[in-house]
Amino acid sequence: MEHRPVGVTGVTLPTVIFGTSALGNLYSAPDYESKKAIIEECLLNVPKPVVFDSAGKYGAGLALEMVGEILHDLGPAPEDIVISNKLGWIRSPLLTPEPTFEKGVWVDLKNDAKQIISHEGILKCWEQGNQLLGGGYQPQMLSVHDPDEYLNSSGDDADFKKRFGEIIEAYKALSYLKKQGNAKAIGVGAKNWKTIQLITNEVDLDWVMIANSMTIYRHPKELLAFMEELKSKDITIINSAVFHAGFLTGGDFFDYVPLRADSAEDRSKFEWREKFFSICKKYNTKPADACIKFALSPPGVISISLNTSNPGRIKRNVDSFDSVIPEGFWNEMRKNGLIDREYPYLF
Repeated sequence: MEHRPVGVTGVTLPTVIFGTSALGNLYSAPDYESKKAIIEECLLNVPKPVVFDSAGKYGAGLALEMVGEILHDLGPAPEDIVISNKLGWIRSPLLTPEPTFEKGVWVDLKNDAKQIISHEGILKCWEQGNQLLGGGYQPQMLSVHDPDEYLNSSGDDADFKKRFGEIIEAYKALSYLKKQGNAKAIGVGAKNWKTIQLITNEVDLDWVMIANSMTIYRHPKELLAFMEELKSKDITIINSAVFHAGFLTGGDFFDYVPLRADSAEDRSKFEWREKFFSICKKYNTKPADACIKFALSPPGVISISLNTSNPGRIKRNVDSFDSVIPEGFWNEMRKNGLIDREYPYLF
């Protein structure tokens, strides 16, 4: 598994980087030893430097705390670790029975989080993130997290323009941190790729993380054209949430929302998955392997961010990158309309 450079930043990424939302109690609350085992398996199964992607939103800062505490416990050399911190959510007191962000998703949290996207807000998030990490292992990659959610909360066109201006001010703060040597590479992470496109038209980025958007289930032509454009500008692409929050490998959540088999709105997703699983079985292909291979296929994608709460799955996920998918599998996926018949990047 080779490392490839993020532009001329000095940061290199392996093919797989590790998301840390499970360390923030996404869907469940593993104990400390289980979380430590996750980090240990990551360190064992990917060539160094090993990359961890985290955010103040993950467990209202709990994931950052766990990354810092476990790394200090295990003691890898700082140069063997790259941390990406997505900024824009800051820890706040928990005043309600459950956190106010992404209800029903996070388990046993003792804090809440609120979104603050502005020049000063991003600097506060950066400072808090460093405190939660505990020193010694500081983020080399920084980004604004969920700018699409921030824009989606706008009340009208004027509010949208105001919020977008605040996002641009947030990037000025990130550029300042990079210029001061407090970060090596700046980027953006968002579920709505069109928000990434808006930002890249205004800001010089080193990398982007596309979530829930370029997958075996969903791969619109206009997104592929945008990815070609990013590659031409030497902007690194990290693909994320390629299992749609576990749904494509058998889970009950799709893009972090629970689905119901008796819902007419959700039924088409279950039908797609049933056909997908049937073709996987026919060609002796693991669903996760197919998802990963497809997600790596577009131009400019150098890494996939994977996340699990099960330490035993980490080696299996890493091994997926070396799997061989039969050509007949892809032909049948096309024939059944499960992937675009004109998708150009598989073979």
